[in-house]
Amino acid sequence: MEALLTAQASDYSPEMAILKPPQITDEADCIARAQQADAGAFESLYRMHIDKVYGLCLRMTGNVAEAEDCAQDAFIQAWNKLDRFRGDSAFATWLHRIAVNTVLGMMRKSKREQDRIQIAGESTEPPVSQADTGELRDLADAVNRLPQGARHVFVLFAVYGYSHDEASTMLGIAPGTSKAQLHRARRLLAQQIER
Repeated sequence: MEALLTAQASDYSPEMAILKPPQITDEADCIARAQQADAGAFESLYRMHIDKVYGLCLRMTGNVAEAEDCAQDAFIQAWNKLDRFRGDSAFATWLHRIAVNTVLGMMRKSKREQDRIQIAGESTEPPVSQADTGELRDLADAVNRLPQGARHVFVLFAVYGYSHDEASTMLGIAPGTSKAQLHRARRLLAQQIER
């Protein structure tokens, strides 16, 4: 199964998603078949969700290499835990929780937080399109510079649209802490953008 989950940088591009459409398009059918150990069905789920899971990991870590590792680990964990998916929430939500927990677990293992923050500032620049004025890159850089707690809440709440209750459950914090971290993130972003 891990061979299916070996991702390359090209797997994350929208062009590759167009060139390699999922074999199965009905998510519910894919889930049911994957729960019966159908690797092809799980590969279809992987192709349906890799872009968003990778994006979430990248926004939380601020580092391309760490995001790739976390996205791959999240899908490996999802494969191993697929029999526990009951459908109480959307599959994407369940998968995002696994990805968030994967990122947080990786960060807990990291003994040198300052090194990781430094590396995040050195991550590769996104490609520049002709219409790109630099404002989106500036915003992405500002989000990457946020303190870890504020960045995580901001990404889950403002980027992915989770409620404070959902974000606090994923991050293992109180809803009030989630609200405080969001306020802190917004204040710090406003200060960075003013400069």
